[in-house]
Amino acid sequence: MPPPKKEIKAKVKLQLPGGQATPAPPVGPALGQHGVNIGQFVQQFNERTREFAGTTIPVELTVYVDRSFDFILKSPPASVLIRKAVGLAKGSATPNRETVGSITREQLEQIARTKMKDLNARDLEGAVQQIAGTCRSMGVKVS
Repeated sequence: MPPPKKEIKAKVKLQLPGGQATPAPPVGPALGQHGVNIGQFVQQFNERTREFAGTTIPVELTVYVDRSFDFILKSPPASVLIRKAVGLAKGSATPNRETVGSITREQLEQIARTKMKDLNARDLEGAVQQIAGTCRSMGVKVS
């Protein structure tokens, strides 16, 4: 017989820098209101994201009624991966008029492979099209 399932109290979504989370806002207030041990979460998150140092990592935290928790790490946002690939500090303020950089097809495919498990694309080509759309909305030329 399988063990009884725990009752879920809340689901919290955060975007934190990999390997560098602290109990300061936004982590402390978001988790404190649900009674989660913030120090324990920060320690576990930093251990699991050490290799992504400085890169923004989305995390889905499930808090249970007994104040225990578990969390799922997602792949970094497409815009973060695009900025890293092109070497930008930020995207264009006026994307249709101003181009801030360009990206190659190979870079798009690499980003699409990284994001594939979190995208709703059927195949790599669909994922590449989604990433290309994000590039255009950031003012990055797809070449």
